Amino acid sequence: MDWTPGGMSGDIEDRRESSGGFGGMGGGGIGIVGFVILLIISLITGRNYLGGVLSGGGSSSIREPARPGTGGAGNEKREVQLVSFVLDDVQKTWTQVFAAHGRTYRHAKLVLYRDVTYSGCGTAQASTGPFYCPEDEKVYIDLSFWNELKRFGGSTGDFAQAYVVAHELGHHVQKLLGIETRMRRLVQQDPEEKNHLSVDLELQADCLAGVWGHNTEQRNNNIHPEDVDEALKATAAVGDDHLQRMAGRAVSPERWTHGSSAQRSEWFRRGLQGGAVAGCSTFGGALAP
Repeated sequence: MDWTPGGMSGDIEDRRESSGGFGGMGGGGIGIVGFVILLIISLITGRNYLGGVLSGGGSSSIREPARPGTGGAGNEKREVQLVSFVLDDVQKTWTQVFAAHGRTYRHAKLVLYRDVTYSGCGTAQASTGPFYCPEDEKVYIDLSFWNELKRFGGSTGDFAQAYVVAHELGHHVQKLLGIETRMRRLVQQDPEEKNHLSVDLELQADCLAGVWGHNTEQRNNNIHPEDVDEALKATAAVGDDHLQRMAGRAVSPERWTHGSSAQRSEWFRRGLQGGAVAGCSTFGGALAP
């Protein structure tokens, strides 16, 4: 993928030097200071910010221990520049798409952190992988995830990393269109459908990431065939069936929350080829954008 490195996006909140083992405890813990901050926020808001992350999406269902990072904010300069470029380009795309339909797109923020931080959905931990929190409309990414993605057999090429960012922003689009809210209502009505609906939500976010890929290619002519191969390798690496096999477990579709490798690749490809939000009706039209 062709792109021009630049400065940090104004929509990025960089917490890499204030998260992780702050407070002197290390080891991925939030430390005394972090614990007190989260406790105070919990008491004020009535929310349990000391609990686990309440998933608002995410590019995978990885629950492995966090991998070592790339070694400090300075060594991550290019990765941050890429995330910044993709973040701005994706949000430019959705601003244009929304405007074409008489809507206003509201920018999401992207939080860079290390090991652990707080979010509007609870404690954000690197072990959960990148995720979008609909409560505060922020995407959370620990850059050590690229090590995890590679370990699970995915590509960490530029367009593969761009897919991950675009997928999470796809959840933001779902929030703005009311799809995420309607999906949660359906879950409340029929809790047994929770996993099935979660898969539909995730596959739609994959498709929306593809819509961005189609759009940026049309505007910038910056996507090459090998880039698509890298992104498809990344989608396959975070499929539920693949992760279950990697964990030494039997493949159990009834426990999927994100979709199989084949499904994730297929829906990303659909968005990439069609370039239209209307083509991302993973819910069978019930929750069409």
